[in-house]
Amino acid sequence: MADIQIYTTAICPYCLAAKQFLASRNQTYREVRVDLDRAVREEMVGRAGRTSVPQIFINGTHVGGYDDMVALDRKGGLKPLLEAVS
Repeated sequence: MADIQIYTTAICPYCLAAKQFLASRNQTYREVRVDLDRAVREEMVGRAGRTSVPQIFINGTHVGGYDDMVALDRKGGLKPLLEAVS
């Protein structure tokens, strides 16, 4: 199973969509709330280079946000990441 980490906030509809998308593919993930801890938000920005949520990492690879993940899936690039074991 892939190691998936999602940086989220409580009120983000794209965060919810990303989690539902992954759940529909039977994927588990670790959710990291950036609205609860400023240091965690800074960690996310340092890793992703972006301030928006969600920011999704699969096996340490930055996938981007929800739209990025869906676009990667449409191009056939998401499945290999999900099938790789970290």
